[in-house]
Amino acid sequence: MATVDDKKIIFSMVGVSKIIPQNQKQILKNIYLSFFYGAKIGIIGLNGAGKSTLMKIIAGLVEPTQGEVVWSPGYSVGYLPQDPPLDETKTVKENVMEGVQQIYDALKEYDDINVKFGQEEYYSDADKMDKLMQRQAELQDIIDATDAWNIDSRLERAMDALRCPKGDLPVTNLSGGERRRVALCRLLLQKPDVLLLDEPTNDLDLETVEWLEDYLGEIDEHQTVLVVSHDCHFLDSVSTQTIDIDFGKVTVFAGNYSFWYESSQLALRQAQNQKMKAEEKKKQLEEFIRRFSANVAKSKQTTSRKKMLERLNVEEIRPSSRKYPGIIFSMEREPGNQILEVENLKAVDEDGTVLFDNVNFNIEKGQKVVFLSCNSKAMTALFEIINGNREPDAGTYNWGVTITTAYLPLDNTEFFDCDLNLVDWLSQFGPGNEVAMKGFLGRMLFKQEEVEKKVNVLSGGEKMRCMIARMQLQNANCLILDTPTNHLDLESIQAFNNNLTLFKGNILFSSHDHEFIETVADRIIELTPNGAIDKLMPYDEYIHDETIKEQKAKMYC
Repeated sequence: MATVDDKKIIFSMVGVSKIIPQNQKQILKNIYLSFFYGAKIGIIGLNGAGKSTLMKIIAGLVEPTQGEVVWSPGYSVGYLPQDPPLDETKTVKENVMEGVQQIYDALKEYDDINVKFGQEEYYSDADKMDKLMQRQAELQDIIDATDAWNIDSRLERAMDALRCPKGDLPVTNLSGGERRRVALCRLLLQKPDVLLLDEPTNDLDLETVEWLEDYLGEIDEHQTVLVVSHDCHFLDSVSTQTIDIDFGKVTVFAGNYSFWYESSQLALRQAQNQKMKAEEKKKQLEEFIRRFSANVAKSKQTTSRKKMLERLNVEEIRPSSRKYPGIIFSMEREPGNQILEVENLKAVDEDGTVLFDNVNFNIEKGQKVVFLSCNSKAMTALFEIINGNREPDAGTYNWGVTITTAYLPLDNTEFFDCDLNLVDWLSQFGPGNEVAMKGFLGRMLFKQEEVEKKVNVLSGGEKMRCMIARMQLQNANCLILDTPTNHLDLESIQAFNNNLTLFKGNILFSSHDHEFIETVADRIIELTPNGAIDKLMPYDEYIHDETIKEQKAKMYC
């Protein structure tokens, strides 16, 4: 690992541009970028803005169309792509061991030398003995520096911390989340000087994401981290600088995502206020920085966060050029007092696994409830049952007579299995002429020429925006959302989040997004094979409550 020097520039991009050969689209334009050793950088931008391409260029996996990429010598780089490759011929543990293969090789060579010390060919030849002793001394330095004697226990601890599947399992049948855990474990054990993480929280459960936040926060000055993520809580926890990619251009800001978002929105409001004098604007921005710094100081402190606060200044705050989708849920009918009652509900997976059992709850008017479980299939099973798409294995549920629902399922494939264009597709789900439908699609940031696209060629993010538009047409008083932030960019998540906090009806949802849960939910129901944990409390309190941790340990056993 390189020596810590946070004043040393270790990477530079000089005039870098990138054109995609297949469609000749330019996604990066004349970029000048550099960062110091020990930097913690979050990379943001709309879907398709070029975030992953930028990461691949930094990792040396993609050549820029023009410009120069320069690394200082002596720094190791580790890269986690969105779809991390694994060796399909190996087990989980064998894949993880690849990350520390050099350590195992050093241990084996060290043992081989010890064997040679007892062989006449070597102990009878002074030159050979000298060379062996010299090599053994070199290996001893490597072993001491990498704590190699404890590598097996370190590997097991890392696999446990990231909740990897059993080590002897083949990787061929692993889920997306399980594959990501294995790849992350392999990469983190390498301890590269520079970590490049492209959507590392995709498919991970909330507990694993929190562990990764803590891990990356603790490494502080010993590694450089660049991360692309749509999880703003994760970005806030990890990064102290923000790279914004917008229309091919790159802008670097001091501060994490929340600082960038809140300060840019404040600057935008100021720019729209023609009556406010320049001195008033400056004072308002300085007060914002003071309040933001005070809030950060109350959270878990790290040296890098202190340095972040020192770098914040008024001159760097600029109005946002971002466009946010217009997500507005309204209720056609005021709900009564009876919303949803569930009694002794049970769901069993196809392989016989009990997803949840003996679940009882009564939803009260206006409540916004997040459903949690160690098994993500449990929430999907519950939502499918209460939407009438799946029969429970036991128990009953009853909706109030005044309740109308709008459901955002985890898998929306069947909705797009047709060759309709966006306007005709949306027209199936609510009243309104072509102009009205184009208006809805426009508010969801579909351009005029895009509304004629066939829905079966849309990206995951475009499909999700269509599904949200469909829900808005239903004017329901109870929203059911199964992992709603999947495939959405930060702008869509922010707009979605903001509107759900204002929605007057009921919301039943699941999510892997910490901030989304913390800001929307006022009640938490955790589904287990032995009943439900039901609490009226903020999410941050719930996950750190020791009594609840003990209760969960008993109910999942």
